[in-house]
Amino acid sequence: MLIGIMSDSHDDMESIIKAVLFFNSKKVEMVLHAGDLVAPFTFEEALGKLDAPFTGVFGNNDGDRLMLSKKSGERFFDAPYVMEAAGKRLVLMHEPRLVDELAESGKFDAIIYGHLHKHEIREKDGTLIISPGKLARLHKGESTVALLDTETMEASIIRL
Repeated sequence: MLIGIMSDSHDDMESIIKAVLFFNSKKVEMVLHAGDLVAPFTFEEALGKLDAPFTGVFGNNDGDRLMLSKKSGERFFDAPYVMEAAGKRLVLMHEPRLVDELAESGKFDAIIYGHLHKHEIREKDGTLIISPGKLARLHKGESTVALLDTETMEASIIRL
């Protein structure tokens, strides 16, 4: 299974649309958002055009949580959110607190987080740790997303 991963989109509609088009072109089977989507209108204007199911967690800048949840089809959750995809146990979270401790637990195949606006792929104690970086073009730096192949448990960072 190919999973598209994004975080910290901060209502940057141009970047969100680029990510949706990219994920659709890659035929990802699931899209995960690691927080700070911010406003519910992004579903009507862009995320609703995803060809794959969406799951997200709330970040520290998400405003109207009730409407985010409603517009996402009740697919926004408090972090950390533990889920399974293609037989792999994943943790989806925003802030990176406890990432290493969760990896050391040996209970998860991958931990996905955001918040720092920096992309990262590393392994700790057999657990893959992924931060897709920031999708939004705010501040300085790149607009990035990640792809995770659950068959090989390999991830890559994509610059949009």
